[in-house]
Amino acid sequence: MLSGQDAKRCARCGEVKPRAAFALKRSNLDGLQRRCRDCAAESDRRRQEAMGRRFPAPGTVPEDHKYCHGCGQVKSHSEWHRQESSPDGLASRCRPCRAVDNRVGHLKRQYGLTEADRDELVASQAGVCCICLAAPAAHVDHDHGTGRVRGVLCFSCNAALGQFKDRADAIRRGAAYLEGNVWKPTLVAPGVYQLPS
Repeated sequence: MLSGQDAKRCARCGEVKPRAAFALKRSNLDGLQRRCRDCAAESDRRRQEAMGRRFPAPGTVPEDHKYCHGCGQVKSHSEWHRQESSPDGLASRCRPCRAVDNRVGHLKRQYGLTEADRDELVASQAGVCCICLAAPAAHVDHDHGTGRVRGVLCFSCNAALGQFKDRADAIRRGAAYLEGNVWKPTLVAPGVYQLPS
């Protein structure tokens, strides 16, 4: 028999179940949802079916598996992120589907681009980085001051611009240095240097 602190009564089915049978909800006094995970999952299932989502037939999903609405596949629990507030304790989409959603969302939030916009940029650059012209273009580059997208670069070129803090004058001096035109600043006062013209 479960004691009062180890158990809770489900508001829907009325059964007394262990605390682990309830998802977390910090705003409730006991920190748990009112309905058990099974009842919450069944309620959610009915609501989703009413909205036209498809589900596998009951009893066709093995005990340690879950159906993903993103890809429509039944996958092992090991392929899901944990999410304690959900009825079954797992995220609503499998890891690969969430990764795709995160990439698409990042492009939209950070740069205002869709995947088609990014692919169009890459195609306009013939698929290569616009700086080194050798490596595949994979990373969207933007002006950190204005937010304007400049192009799509390879990892190394994008990282190099970041290391130069997007300062064109420093990049020009770096190019001159590489070409053998070493510039030597002249000390005109303590801590003040004059660059050759």
